[in-house]
Order: sequence, then structure tokens, then C-alpha cells
Amino acid sequence: MSQVQHHTPCALRKLTLAIALALPAIATPLPSSAEDTSKVVTLENAKQNFNIPVQPLANALNTFITTSDWQVGFPAGLGKDVRSNSVNGSYTPQQALDKLLQGTGLVYRVNGGNSVTLEKVAVAEPQSDTITLNAMTVTGKTEYDTDKLYASPNSSFVTKTDTPIMETPMSIQVVPRAVMQDQQTTRVKDALENVSGVRSNTTLGYGTGFIIRGFRNSRVFRNGLVANGISIGSATELDTTNLQNVEVLKGPAAMLFGRIEPGGLINVNTKRAEKSSRYSVEQRFGSYDFYRTEWDATGSLTDDQSLSYRFAGSYQNNESFRDFNFNDRVSAYSSLTWRPSDATEMSLDVEGLDQDFQVDRGLFAIGDRPAAVPIDRSYIDPNDPVDTLSNINLGFNLTHAFNKDWSVHHRFLATHNDSSDISVKPANAFTVQQFLNPSQGNRTYLRNIFAQTVKSQTYTTNLDLTGNTNFLGTQHQTLIGFDYLRSTGSYLTRGNFVNPVNGLGIDIFNPVYGIDPSFYANALATPFPAGANHSIFRDEWYGVYFQDHITLWDKVHILGGGRYDWATTGRGRGASFSAAEAALPARNDEGFSPRVGILYQPASWMSVYGNWTTSFGANNGVTTTGSTINPEIGEQFEAGFKTELFNQRLTTTLAYYHLTKENIMTRDLSSPDPFARTAIGEARSQGIELDTIGQITDGLSLIGNYAYTDARITKDFSGLQDHKMNNVPEHSGSMWLKYEIQNYEPLKGWSAGLGMFASGQRQGDDANTFALPGYARLDAFTAYRHDFKGTRLTTQFNIRNLLDKAYYESTDPFQNAPPRVGIYPGASLTAIGSIRLEF
Repeated sequence: MSQVQHHTPCALRKLTLAIALALPAIATPLPSSAEDTSKVVTLENAKQNFNIPVQPLANALNTFITTSDWQVGFPAGLGKDVRSNSVNGSYTPQQALDKLLQGTGLVYRVNGGNSVTLEKVAVAEPQSDTITLNAMTVTGKTEYDTDKLYASPNSSFVTKTDTPIMETPMSIQVVPRAVMQDQQTTRVKDALENVSGVRSNTTLGYGTGFIIRGFRNSRVFRNGLVANGISIGSATELDTTNLQNVEVLKGPAAMLFGRIEPGGLINVNTKRAEKSSRYSVEQRFGSYDFYRTEWDATGSLTDDQSLSYRFAGSYQNNESFRDFNFNDRVSAYSSLTWRPSDATEMSLDVEGLDQDFQVDRGLFAIGDRPAAVPIDRSYIDPNDPVDTLSNINLGFNLTHAFNKDWSVHHRFLATHNDSSDISVKPANAFTVQQFLNPSQGNRTYLRNIFAQTVKSQTYTTNLDLTGNTNFLGTQHQTLIGFDYLRSTGSYLTRGNFVNPVNGLGIDIFNPVYGIDPSFYANALATPFPAGANHSIFRDEWYGVYFQDHITLWDKVHILGGGRYDWATTGRGRGASFSAAEAALPARNDEGFSPRVGILYQPASWMSVYGNWTTSFGANNGVTTTGSTINPEIGEQFEAGFKTELFNQRLTTTLAYYHLTKENIMTRDLSSPDPFARTAIGEARSQGIELDTIGQITDGLSLIGNYAYTDARITKDFSGLQDHKMNNVPEHSGSMWLKYEIQNYEPLKGWSAGLGMFASGQRQGDDANTFALPGYARLDAFTAYRHDFKGTRLTTQFNIRNLLDKAYYESTDPFQNAPPRVGIYPGASLTAIGSIRLEF
């Protein structure tokens, strides 16, 4: 009964957040579904700006679909080895598709709405350079299947250009909305299980810490701009409600994005406001009192479709398979897009998340393995106060095309993160390995109470100029850009995370719960460390960059460029925030980050590539003597190939890489100061990665991956040399298959999926004192879809961890606890049902 008090939501605060974010969406009344169906837009008057280069037809059609909101279908094999024409400029969708198909021997017929099907021109019909079709109109409705395909987009945002992924000499993986929907994913960390070489590495139950190619990355980008500039306590959370897809660029991405870990970059793309009206609502329910409501609405606010909106969000309340853990979260997203002319588009969006929850301190290791206690057992307490977290993102985007070749893109993002947590935790955590009392048979868990409050603000912007030119028979896609980031944060710590507190010991095999509230009050009144429990962080970055993508003979692609950074970083500490501000040191660093890649396409369905790149990352930690730390430097060599099979519907990337990183900042175990940092020297990661996604047939879709990763510490002064890096398995992978019945009428509408997610053994810490055992988790789902009178109803049932296997996801990255006392288990068997209505 003691848990009940935790689940009372802060209704007023959450309702206010949802209403505030909804205001742009409800500023103008939405058309009803009946009004939307009857409204007809003449395509001759609805011009849009298209920028589609010469490329395989399937890739060009993906870009056309994204730009126009049309649905284009064609039988398997119809477009094999066919290359499109380029379409650059302002056209109606009909004119653009005519130009795209010109001379290909293909035409299209209208199915109804804005759906068309490609067909070959009849042999008896004479072909000319121009295919003239009758004018047609489309309604404001979009097809439901826009977000149902297992397919990567034609181009990736992480390149900052519209270069097709098949022509980009880098490994880029995308998890589309369709996969997240089928797997009932609510957190980004679960979506990224579908990408090779990416591992969850959370702390306190947050979901934004990852390991990519062996190196931890706590920063996540949002629409191309960093959403958490300073990683204090990982005080961010990302809900998938408003996401269109999640992208991963493997390897150093500093050339375009500045301060980023060399393992790779994670970028989430939010849903965009659409011209056509579409609405959906979904109710989910499941194990551990899980309830979640999602909504999404988009459409035009004006008759000329120049102003459109999107309003999406979710409310979730659930218990956990872990004792005393829960989550009460509301997330809301509102966006307005204005297209004053065919050449200009502006969008403004605001996103908020407010969460009441209980931090998870995880389990612990005894000897060289996790302790033999049930994975649902928690050593926090039901009387722990409720922890809070809130994130606000305000974004702005402006795109303007000067002509068919040159355009400018400006982005801005303001992010405010606030979190506060207090919990009972293992004692002596930062100074000794032993946290069990040996005088009581090593079964008494020594504990204390620690509290932290984090506030951070990040403001970042960039300006990109892109253009297409021809020079001496070569095609150039040039990018020139500038970006700026300013991030500040405050960090307040109280309680005691070193010495055990009398009266807080607990038997690990027969725990008795119920801590007196006075213990929490005493902790909140105790500054820790005394005289230095207030911290101020500050980062300021300027960067300029240049990139040129050169195309020779439509088969050879050369990508080259570089970036120069100016960075100021620092952290001050004191007995108050003003004292910390006065003590704030400033370290200035400069660095150059080049990148060179080459790709060759011997056939339209295959690319062979290689690249070399470096990264530059300033450190904002301080040593035990108070001095700053030299910047981190990364370097990578990569080679691989990409394919597009089954009529370019199934994409595959196979990559080999060798990656090193110097001056890695980590906890200084030789210092009594728990905040002291030092550089361990150098670490190296090398391996092979395989990713595939797409459709084998019209009914069979898949997304899968495999990674072999050899990640080790190669230079170190404290005895860690040649040790394996923590939480990185040598072998890992997943395979998710979905089959949708299409040709058997009695079962039409049914679909089912089965997935396996596996990992080999991983070292729990860099000292390699214990290991997490390998595991294989089995997931499954089935769904039934029924269409009637312009509405679609989908019922779905998912099971995660079908065989109810006990396994461990990761250990704490030594951010809120040493790895030995911060082992996070994976969830037990979890069932989720849902009902989704789209209209």
C-alpha cells in the first residue's frame, strides 16, 4: 500500500503542459473528417519545391513521396535498373512525377485520392519525350500506409544534404516509424536495439545513454541539433510519440556536428506538419498496470494549404517489474509549418515532457557475476520521495531555395532540462569495492541517502548553404556551414554517498523495507561534499565546416571536407552557486576535424566505399588538483559495401572499422574527491557490422543486424591496459520479421511478427572484475487491421521476453554509481495490448 502515494500524478502541472503545447494546433479550428473528405485541391495550383538528383528510380520515388505526400506503388521488378531524371525546382506533384518518369518507359494510373500505380507503356503506344496525362485532383486525405513500410529514407539528415544513402561513403542506419509501431516502442533506447553496435548504457533508469562502437555517448541530436549539451546526471528522456524515425551515423561525426563521441551520432527526427489531414488515437494497456494513450493530428489550417499543423502526444502510467519503481509521464508536441511561397518553408515546434518516477539503483555483483537475487528485487525503499524530470524543446527551421541549385537552411533549438532525485543507495560506492558488511556474513547491504538536482539550458543554431554545380564534367554538391552552441548547467548535491548511515543496512536475502522519513530530511539538509556541493558547468562552441560531394560518371562519389572548432569549457565548484560561478575555470581549445570518403557503384544495386575521419571533443572535467584536461581526439578507418536488393526494397550495409580515442575522461580512483577526473590514455575499438532493413516480398518485412566488436583499453597508467571495455559484447545482433497476409481474403488484414535480440557476455567494468552473462530474448506480436468508410481500426498484441528469461542490459557508466553496484536487469515477460483508430 505504500506505493500508492507515488502514483498520484501532478495533474495540474501536466494538464497545463499539454494545453500550452496544444495552443498552436487549436489556434484555428480543425476541419472535420467530413469536410476534409469533400475538399478537393487542384494539383495544377499546388506547386512544391522538389530537389531530386539523378539516381535509381526507387530512391527517387522515396524522395518524391516524402516531398509530395503522394503514394506510389509498382509491381516487384518493374523499376529494376531504371534510373530517374533529375527534378529540381517548383512543380505540382503531377508535373514532378511526369518529369521524373520521362523517358523511362513508365507511366502512372490514378487509384483514387493521392495514390497512383506505375505501369509500363504499352508496346503499341508510341513513346515520346513527354507523357501527357489528363489533369486530376486529389482529396486532402493521405493513405494510412505512409508510416507502415520497413524502409530507410532515401537520404539521411545526418549528412545535411539530400545525397542518397547508397551514394554516401558512410554507414548510416535508420529505424523507421513502422518498426517502432510494430514493436510498441516507447523509448529511443528500445528502438536502437535494431541497430548494430549500439548498446543501451543507462544510469538511474534514464534512457539516453548509449554505447556506439564501444564508446559511450550520452548526447542525442534532435532534427540535427544537440538536445542536451551538458551531460550532468543524464537528466534527459526521449519519448517516441512524436518521432518519425531514429538515425545513427556510425563513426566520428565531428566534421559536421562538432562535439560528439567518436563511436557515432544518434539523431531523432520529429514528425512534420503535413498538408493533408490525418488523425489517430491509440490506447495501450499491459503488464504491471501499464496504461498509455497516444494521439496524433495533422493537416492544413488554411484553404491554400500554406499553413499546416501537427499535434501529437502521449500520457503513460505504469508500475514496473522492479519493486517500488513506477512512471507517470506526459509528453506533448505541437508544430506549425508555413510555406509563404514555393521556395520558402518555415516551421516552429515546441515539445515538452514531464515525468514523475522512481530512480532505479539496480542490482550488484558478488564475485565475478551479478548477485544471485531475483531481478525484481530492489534495494531502494517504498518511502523514497517521488523523483521528477522535465524537458522542454523549442525548435525553429527555415529553408529557402534561391533557385533550383542553391538553398539555405537555418535551424535553432533551445532545450531546458530539469531533474531532481533522492534515493537510498549503496554506501562507500565511490571509494571501495566492498559495500556488504563482512561482520554479518556479507549479507547486510550498507546504504546511505543521496540527493541531486540538475538544471541545464542549451542553445544551439546553425546555418547551411548547399548548392549543386557542374565543373569539367563532374557534379558537385557543396555544403558550407556555421554552427554555435552555448550550454550552461547547475548541479546541487546533498546527503552522503561515501559513508554508510547507521540504521539503513538491509539484508540482501531477506529485506525489510520502510525507512523513516527523517532520514530523507536529514540528507536534504546536509551539503555534500561540504563546501563544494554546488557546481556550475559551461560549454561554448563555434564551428565552421565545408563539404563537397563530387560525382563522376554517375558511379564514383568522393566526399571530402573539414571543420574547425573553437571551444571554451569549464566547471566551477563552491559552497553556493555564486561561489561556483566565481571559481569557474575556462579552458580554450581549437581543433580541426577532416573527413574523406570514396564510394563506387559498379551496379545500381551495389556500392563499395571507404572513409577516414577524425573527431575533436573538449573535456569539461577537472583533475584532483583542479586543472583541466586535454581534449579527446578520435580517428577512424572504415570500409564496406551496401546493396539494394528485391527491386531496391531491401537495403544492406556491411562495414569494417578501426577506431581509436585518446584522452578519455574517467573517474580518478586514486583521489578521495568523488568528482575528480583523469584521462586513461587510449582505447581502441574494431569490428564488423551488418545491418539490413526492408521488404523481401509485399508481405514479408524485416530489420536485422549483427556486430562483432573488439573494444579494449590500449594505453593506461593504472593497470587497465589490454582490458576489455565495459558493456561491449564481442558478438551481438537481432532479427525482427513481420509477415502481413495480403492475398488470402479470409485472413486479409492479419499480420504477425517475431524477433530475437541477443548479446554475448560483457565485462561489467573497465577493471574486468565481473561479467554480465550473454542472453537471447524473444519478442512477438500479432495485429488485425480493418478498414471501413475512410477509417482504419487496428488491434495489436505484443509480448516482450516471450520466454521470460532473466538477463542484464548494462551497468552504470560510473556516473551515479560504480558499475559493480549499478547493474540494470532487463524486463521480465511483458504483454501489451493496443487499439488504434486512424481517420
